[in-house]
Amino acid sequence: MAYRTEALFRDDAYLKTADATVVAVNDRGGIILDRTIFYATSGGQPGDTGHLERADGSRVAIAATISGETKDEIIHVPAPDHAVPEVGEKVSLAIDWERRHLLMRMHAACHLLTVVCPFPITGASVSEDDSRVDFDIPDASFSKEEVTARLMDLVRADHPIFTRLISDEELAANPGLVKSKNVRPPVGTGRIRLVCIGENASVDSQPCGGTHVKSTGEVGEIHIGKIEKKGRENRRFRIRFGPMPAA
Repeated sequence: MAYRTEALFRDDAYLKTADATVVAVNDRGGIILDRTIFYATSGGQPGDTGHLERADGSRVAIAATISGETKDEIIHVPAPDHAVPEVGEKVSLAIDWERRHLLMRMHAACHLLTVVCPFPITGASVSEDDSRVDFDIPDASFSKEEVTARLMDLVRADHPIFTRLISDEELAANPGLVKSKNVRPPVGTGRIRLVCIGENASVDSQPCGGTHVKSTGEVGEIHIGKIEKKGRENRRFRIRFGPMPAA
């Protein structure tokens, strides 16, 4: 039996704390709640860490958050040797906000990179300090300096970032919304979540279930640390925080 966890982060990625009820503990000790602010590993973005606080004040450290049998079942993986709460217990949730905010800024930066480099995406990975996006690019004419300058133009423009829902039919009628070469967004629920950038999505719009900051300005200073050749037509762009180091 798969449980459905209400994913509070989908509507508000800035929630740092919340209350929830334990609905199950699986045979590996994974904790399933009725609702959560913890993002589960998906789409190249790692799951949240943090802790649950029990009524007696004791804390259960959460070392990872993953999906269960379905994307709607979110499992909170406790750190080793931590006692797990009982089914029916009410707990207070707190994510590692500093880490999450770095991931939100980085994930938004990855979206900006797909605007600067409008080519099919062959892979991506978000982390707190060094993220990557792989593109199917026929030539290697891009330079780190050029891409960085265009990224920072988008950051300084401080475009709004927001989400909206479309139907499966709307997605089918607009296949260009999907930038990934090999991965298709899940359909069948009738609701596809788009992450949009710019007034009326004038800068970008693509299916994504991750967490992002509210504006491009909040991404802060970023640069392309490296462009790597990963095949005849595959280029890996590495995004890092801060100014580009002096040559």
